Amino acid sequence: MRTDSSPGTLPAREHLPAGDAGTPVLDVVIPVYNEEKDLPPCVRRLHEHLARTFPYAFRITIADNASTDTTPLVAARLAAEIPEVGTVRLELKGRGRALRTVWSASDAPVLAYMDVDLSTDLNALLPLVAPLISGHSDLAIGSRLARASRVVRGPKREFISRAYNLILRGSLQARFSDAQCGFKAIRRDVAQALLPLVEDTGWFFDTELLVLAERAGLRIHEVPVDWVDDPDSTVHIVRTATEDLKGVWRVGKALATGSLPLDRLTRPFGDDPRDRELTGVPHGLARQLVGFCVVGGLSTLFYLLLYSAFRQAVGPQTANALALLVSAVANTAANRRLTFGVRGRGGAVRHQAQGLVVFGIGLVLTSGSLAALNAAGDSPAHSTELAVLIAANLAATVLRFLLFRAWVFPDRTEPGPLPTAPAPAPSPYTWPHQATAHLRGTGATTHLHGTEANAHLHATETTDDTARPRPARPYSTDPGDTR
Repeated sequence: MRTDSSPGTLPAREHLPAGDAGTPVLDVVIPVYNEEKDLPPCVRRLHEHLARTFPYAFRITIADNASTDTTPLVAARLAAEIPEVGTVRLELKGRGRALRTVWSASDAPVLAYMDVDLSTDLNALLPLVAPLISGHSDLAIGSRLARASRVVRGPKREFISRAYNLILRGSLQARFSDAQCGFKAIRRDVAQALLPLVEDTGWFFDTELLVLAERAGLRIHEVPVDWVDDPDSTVHIVRTATEDLKGVWRVGKALATGSLPLDRLTRPFGDDPRDRELTGVPHGLARQLVGFCVVGGLSTLFYLLLYSAFRQAVGPQTANALALLVSAVANTAANRRLTFGVRGRGGAVRHQAQGLVVFGIGLVLTSGSLAALNAAGDSPAHSTELAVLIAANLAATVLRFLLFRAWVFPDRTEPGPLPTAPAPAPSPYTWPHQATAHLRGTGATTHLHGTEANAHLHATETTDDTARPRPARPYSTDPGDTR
């Protein structure tokens, strides 16, 4: 996983202004590879639907993934015929590469994509992008597995899709229901912050983007869709599944080791109601209590199992010290990540050292309880020892939480000035004029047909190691708003 980028501050969610009539609010990307037959009816049908139902200006961008048939010529003819259609030519294959290239260069505040076969009914397009335009959500996906969805496809694809999503839930703790439906949208400012972190350039691109967005605390809106399987699909199921599983392993490893800088994806103060400072309500207390109780319950079970195992070979005091030491290290690591949301390796040694101090206090409480029990009677029963230890651990747990919250993992966030939005970058598109653009570093050529103009796009795409995030800026009409 790429770890050298600094995504910075995510934009605040705000309703997008209508803007000028000629400025597209939505850019729908259609990735294609050797689709000379399906492309014309797809583009014309999509254009007719948007012109009839979409209340904002829009653009349709054909992203040609190194087609070897006449797809580039067909795309150029469509772009010359329809003013709202543009085309991008890439010399390398990969759906993720195509989406990254177009989304990084687009000036539309809402970016979407759909498969060329239009398996998803277009009536779901406006519900897909509406939450992004309104500022309610950051990403939106069509779901074939939602209860309200109506899907027609064979049992083989149904099984593979559901099995894949179960794998994502079990391994990456994903909460979204459908990762691979070719019907998604994202706000451009969010894409600018997330795309530098996404490594995959193929079919796993969708999944990786969604997992990172979810882990960064972004809101993903799901839309139930009507979907009909394309029997002529050219997707190689086995190869795609294999690459997806490799991607799951790679992302899971990066998340487990904390090598992804998701902690740097912070929102401006006040965008998330959970970030608000309310009188009499400690910041994050309820969530931290729940997390601490869950971790504490599992740690107590782990501790008792260790104590019972050690007790077979050593005395009660030694068994208690060993069990408490091992469980304390695991407890500190779990609370660090799950309860107090500390990611990465920074400060981990210091946190463990402080955790060992807390462990020492717990050792005094539990050892003192055992000593008192042994002084009260000779050779107490094992069940009595466990009962006393449970009571002592409950007292130690309360003290441990207070020490963790106030000393080991204190909230050091200081209120300060809100980030100022940088000046808007020059628009990479001249629209609706004709433009021919070369995406440097991708071997991609863009033809945007309308009247007369030429423009050069500068993009650091495809070579993932050189990709750098662009500043994320909100869409606010208030010049005094510095978010």
